Amino acid sequence: MDGNQTPHATSDDPKVPLLPIHRSQSLNSCFQSIFTLKNFFILLGPLLCGIISLSVNIDGGKDASRNMLAVLAWVFSWWLTEAVPMPVTSMSPLFLFPLFGISDADDVAHAYMDDVIALVIGSFILALAVEHYNIHRRLALNITILFCGDPLSPPLLLLGICATTAFVSMWMHNVAAAVMMMPVATGILQRLPTGPTQSNLVSKFCKAVVLGVIYSAAIGGMSTLTGTGVNLILVGMWKSYFPEADPISFSTWFFFGFPLAVVIFIALWCILCCLYIRKGSGEALSAYLDKAHLKRELELLGPMAFAEKMVLAVFSILIVLWMTRNITDDIPGWGALFNGRAGDGTASVMMATLLFIIPNKKQPGEKLMDWNKCKKLPWNIVLLLGAGFAIADGVRTSGLADVLSEALDFLEKVPYLAITPAVCLISGTITEFTSNNATTTLVIPLLIQIAQTMHVHPLLLIVPGAIGAQFAFLLPTGTPSNIVGFTTGHIEINDMIITGLPLKIAGTVALSVLMPTLGALVFGTDKPLLNFSRISL
Repeated sequence: MDGNQTPHATSDDPKVPLLPIHRSQSLNSCFQSIFTLKNFFILLGPLLCGIISLSVNIDGGKDASRNMLAVLAWVFSWWLTEAVPMPVTSMSPLFLFPLFGISDADDVAHAYMDDVIALVIGSFILALAVEHYNIHRRLALNITILFCGDPLSPPLLLLGICATTAFVSMWMHNVAAAVMMMPVATGILQRLPTGPTQSNLVSKFCKAVVLGVIYSAAIGGMSTLTGTGVNLILVGMWKSYFPEADPISFSTWFFFGFPLAVVIFIALWCILCCLYIRKGSGEALSAYLDKAHLKRELELLGPMAFAEKMVLAVFSILIVLWMTRNITDDIPGWGALFNGRAGDGTASVMMATLLFIIPNKKQPGEKLMDWNKCKKLPWNIVLLLGAGFAIADGVRTSGLADVLSEALDFLEKVPYLAITPAVCLISGTITEFTSNNATTTLVIPLLIQIAQTMHVHPLLLIVPGAIGAQFAFLLPTGTPSNIVGFTTGHIEINDMIITGLPLKIAGTVALSVLMPTLGALVFGTDKPLLNFSRISL
């Protein structure tokens, strides 16, 4: 050893610890890591549950109702605060319901897989196939070129983008449609100048496009059962509460939802044009955006391949099957061939299965879809729907619906024609602060109970309640679709309030007019409640 070097302890020295000792972490930092806001939110759920279980007394000594209320406080506090991931919270009824004596394990598990859930899974697989083969992008470019106009017409171009988004959202979840269409919309906006060189006319058009995409995705989703989880929750709860009543099929909902969506969509387009399209917008945009740009982008995609054509064919057949399973009472659909045993989920999963059988003709032995492509399946939505159905069953079987309906008993005194706007207003207000699905899950069981007390058709209340829950137009946190648009940087909260408030009013008015008229024709809400008296709640 060199004499100038300081001796160092070797690893053979028994005084040297094998693992490093960290003495820098103080007691204060340890407390800070434990007493965090997130940990408080985690404890908040069980804490609220315990307080309600020990201190709340429900008239009649209904322990099941009290326990269900306690479990609701736990689940909804975790949903609102996101203390744990939403899918994990959605699975909590699987252990909370049996432990609190609300329902058996098998019964609550059954809620997580029924025909409605099968419908969702099948449609999600088809949506992934559409996304994988860029069919949505090709469709968007074709429709946008069609509406672009020559010379450039900003209102027509805006109509093309919004109509494309609404159409895509009809056949897949509205959040997925917003995520898929926003890059298409921003890709068009990227050709426009940004920063200090951007004129006020261009800036307003950018706002209109982004707002149009997020609101069109929500509106398009209203028109079909597969467009949003809210509609599926409504159908599932109707089937659960009224098993002997005629189920709400895909075609039945479409005959009401599509005209309503068209009316609200026209209102959206008019609002956007009035607020954001100014005289001279066409001249300001034509220098940067015309048909030639869009056509070049379409040419880069090349001709449609065999795989794209087959995915479109499968999707088209599925739509036909959905629309023709139940047509009318006089003209039975193909579902009558199977004595009513086949549902919309049956067709959805069957057609999705074909994607794993049909070759894509790109690589030998390769099919249109494989399971690796399905890893992006939004299981969080599937679990959320299952939790919604489980909660609806729990609220009904525990008797909590009877208790909570007293909180909304003022609706019993509301005039008949004011029922729809009143329910829509309540549901539309709650949905701004919590998720659409959570709002629907909470409100529908109460509205069903109130409908029986008022002696009116239950759908007269629960349809406006479910659709009103989709009117989350004011805040970015109202729905994930709003967040998708907000993250582009083109819009602010003020823009959403200015546009969303008149849109919310227009939607409420449209629903208030169509529900007692078209709703009576489609759903039979003008029939006396005696038709449902044999159904036990």
